Amino acid sequence: MAQYSIKELEHLSGIKAHTIRIWEQRYGILNPKRTETNIRFYDDSDLKNILNISLLNEHGYKISKIAKMSCHEISAEVCNLAYADSEHSQQMNTLLLAMIEMDEERFDKVLSTIILQKGLERTMLQVIYPFLTKLGILWQTGNINPAQEHFVSNIIRQKLIVAIDGQVIARPDSAPRYLLFLPEGELHEIGLLFMNYLLRSRNCHVMYLGQNLPFPDLISTVSVYKPHYICTVFTAMPGPDQVQGYLHNLAEIAAPYKATVFVCGGQVQHAFFCFPDNVCRLSSLQDLINHLNK
Repeated sequence: MAQYSIKELEHLSGIKAHTIRIWEQRYGILNPKRTETNIRFYDDSDLKNILNISLLNEHGYKISKIAKMSCHEISAEVCNLAYADSEHSQQMNTLLLAMIEMDEERFDKVLSTIILQKGLERTMLQVIYPFLTKLGILWQTGNINPAQEHFVSNIIRQKLIVAIDGQVIARPDSAPRYLLFLPEGELHEIGLLFMNYLLRSRNCHVMYLGQNLPFPDLISTVSVYKPHYICTVFTAMPGPDQVQGYLHNLAEIAAPYKATVFVCGGQVQHAFFCFPDNVCRLSSLQDLINHLNK
């Protein structure tokens, strides 16, 4: 059974801890438990409840009215809202609930509806990436298991692959060449797949090498493809003590071809890293979009 602190409920639901406590005392909407050492915690049912209440409350339902509704009535109202054109936080919470319950049909239906409404690019930037941030909180606190992460990641990954496959526009020979890869040991592919989609949708040439690429193979591919840009994402690999050396190695293999290296991901966002002149850190994929739009 997963255990959440009230601060974790705040981060995941968007409702302030102070407000949750008031709702608890006044309306009895949650039923916190206590550990053997008398520390309060919440379980999965409490998280599902507060996420549903958050959705309804953001949609104008008064907490006093929600408190009088049964669990079935609350779920029915949330389902009615889930497929309507709603705010990003509501859509994220709906996806989060579907993930917790491992409801593939609901997750896929909600995600497909959002993509139809917003398009893939806006969906990724406005809904999926904030959703993955919440997923990261759950992962760090040990409240989701690998199966749940794989469950949602593979659905998102499949949507991206289908969208990439649909990009059949003829690209002129003069279009810039981008080489995309993930370092050896790096398996988190969603960011790189989204890069692939962004580039192909803007008529760029792309060499997509995917996950877990040994560095010698990258060197040989660069010598043949001679890219204008090399793009990668550091989510978990290389390790923190290896990042700086890896950045310098990338700069060295790019230099003979006057290529620019784009790197993004959590591993390179620390201020203490030194970036060679031909290596550019992206704080988010919006930075890549800004580059492409120029």
